[in-house]
Amino acid sequence: MSVLPITICGEPVLHRPAETVTDFGDDLQQLVADMFETTVAAPGVGLAAPQVGVGKRVFVWIYEDQDEAPARGVAVNPVLWVSPAEPGLPDEEDVEGCLSFPGERFALRRSERALLRAQDAQGEHYEIEATGWFARILQHEADHLEGLLYVDRLVHPESRAAQKAERKNGWGKPGLSWMPGVDDLEG
Repeated sequence: MSVLPITICGEPVLHRPAETVTDFGDDLQQLVADMFETTVAAPGVGLAAPQVGVGKRVFVWIYEDQDEAPARGVAVNPVLWVSPAEPGLPDEEDVEGCLSFPGERFALRRSERALLRAQDAQGEHYEIEATGWFARILQHEADHLEGLLYVDRLVHPESRAAQKAERKNGWGKPGLSWMPGVDDLEG
């Protein structure tokens, strides 16, 4: 297992839809193991394959504060359904971060409920109903597979603050990444 560099906003793989996984062999098993190790090193609660430069429909989570699924999991070729989000502007309880927009946090209103249908790393199909922060994590990671970062969903004034942070940090261009455990960045 290896810790992988995490791509930063502007890297093309982060801004395009990921490809369906068709091969559940050794390469996928290695990718998943490396993604778990990278998530721990970052530290984070989730990581999508595009965030480590791989344009495949895979994400992992490590989140113990829920009873709906294993604390560690992988979603391959996921489909996510969400209930409508409550109307209104986000507040401090809606603040989230992203390892591909490291060190910055902004409020984003998300749905309180989600239904995930996916395959595990061996190709077996499963389904999970999620609520609260676990539902938020699933929505965040599923967005990465569609070529979206959470900052793409922000509304004013949060969107303006994210744009300023991107400019200040010199992001928004290809070739930028950071290495968990080496660089002093966190999402």
